Amino acid sequence: MNRLKLIAAGCVLALSSSSLLAAEQASCKNVRVGLVGWTDVVATTAVASTLLEGLGYETKQTQASQQIIFAGIQKDQIDVFLGYWKPIMDDNIKPFLDKKAVKVMPEPSLNDAVAVLAVPTYTADKGLKTLADIAKFKDQLDGKIYGIDAGSGANIAIKKMIDSNQFGLGDFKLVESSEAGMLAAVNRATRSDKPVVFFGWKPHPMNLQFPITYLTGTEDVFGPNDGAATVSTVTAPDYAERCPNANLLLSNLRFTSEQESQLMQPIMDRKKPEDVAREWIKANPEIVSGWLQGVTTFDGKPADSAIAALK
Repeated sequence: MNRLKLIAAGCVLALSSSSLLAAEQASCKNVRVGLVGWTDVVATTAVASTLLEGLGYETKQTQASQQIIFAGIQKDQIDVFLGYWKPIMDDNIKPFLDKKAVKVMPEPSLNDAVAVLAVPTYTADKGLKTLADIAKFKDQLDGKIYGIDAGSGANIAIKKMIDSNQFGLGDFKLVESSEAGMLAAVNRATRSDKPVVFFGWKPHPMNLQFPITYLTGTEDVFGPNDGAATVSTVTAPDYAERCPNANLLLSNLRFTSEQESQLMQPIMDRKKPEDVAREWIKANPEIVSGWLQGVTTFDGKPADSAIAALK
């Protein structure tokens, strides 16, 4: 009788163990990822996608503006977005959070970010160090402030300052462009030591390409502490319940600005993001192993061995 009980207990334990490694449901196999064209988001999305694919998932990336991505999550067209910069995107995401149409993961994937107006350090050395100093340099700046994508949180914040004449910027023009277009304008200015004000942030190789001074005295225009920011992952509200394994991997991801800058530089040098991600994953096994804690492959097998097999 005792032997039968032991056998029965063993069966229960085996079933229990197998349930912990149960495969994700079929609808989770295809992970639909929203992507803004910022190199830091491109880099982290490439890392996440490479890991997911190594675990047996399939990923599909849709590049669009922030608003379209959040709307895509609401409409069940996109599952995840790895690029919610807080607080610069707060105005864009707020309507979707209010309707509980999206969910922000509790812990940021990046804690040491900065996003605020910046100048080349030679411009700061001439006295342009705060937002209140910009208007004094209007003629030298041609009355222009260089932003990024149209509709982005950064551009909205800049436009609000101009429209309300905050810091005396009422006569300035916001130049909306892509990240690459903005940086091209900054590079042109730096070649002749011309003053220029632009939306800057880290992590980004721009911090390595030329000395940057981030402006202070922002009166929380770009968030508390002069543009201090975090980056978080956003998912569909029920994604953690529907696809707990994929969600766990995404929630485990943690980067530093230095790590992301390392990822971003080769991408900006025209290397394929997926190749950069694969090489970085191979070169950082201890970091990746920490991210895989509690995670399995799509079909419930150990994650470490699957990722170690990436070529």
